[in-house]
Amino acid sequence: MRVSELCLGAMTFGQKRGGWGAAAPESQAIFERFVQSGGNFIDTANMYQLGESESLLSGLLDGRRHEIVLATKYSLGARSNDLNSGGNHRKSMVQALEGSLKRLRTDYIDLYWMHAWDGVTPVDEVLRALDDMVRAGKILYIGFSDTPALGHRTIPGDCGAPRMEQARGNPGSLQSHRAQRRTRDLADGGQLGPRRACMGTAWQRPSQRQIFGVARCIHADR
Repeated sequence: MRVSELCLGAMTFGQKRGGWGAAAPESQAIFERFVQSGGNFIDTANMYQLGESESLLSGLLDGRRHEIVLATKYSLGARSNDLNSGGNHRKSMVQALEGSLKRLRTDYIDLYWMHAWDGVTPVDEVLRALDDMVRAGKILYIGFSDTPALGHRTIPGDCGAPRMEQARGNPGSLQSHRAQRRTRDLADGGQLGPRRACMGTAWQRPSQRQIFGVARCIHADR
């Protein structure tokens, strides 16, 4: 799957979270400028603007859904009175994915991220549930966001679930840069599978076909 060098983050599409963000006309103008400039990679999440980001994107994607690489995420709690509406476990994932598919008015997600590491759910449960969603045709690729390098190290290699495709952190903090170095160390050791990405930078072995990272692609000379 090929994506543009830049990814458009849609966290500010909508104004349901305290009134900050971009209203529908402004969101449309941003989206159109991005697409007209050659962008095809859009990232959102089930809780961005309390779901309004996904709802606005659904209209913007009309007639060009298959041209856009669409990413969304799960993990953050959607309902304060429901303990199972957040977290990495299977119930949270299934509920969040179904909600995202309805708001986005699509029958599949190109890249589905685990939004944050909850430190509780077993890794094999997360991977098996994601694999089930892939087999059901609801998602095409899986990814992990804001996940400690230690979490990647604990992913079992023989659990029958797919290997991790992407790892992402917040590039704005010193802690994230430290996490980036730890994740790169794992990538160097071959523990993240054949395709590895961290903080918007992708690594690959020369013998493999070209891949594209979250922000830009850098080919490792190994």
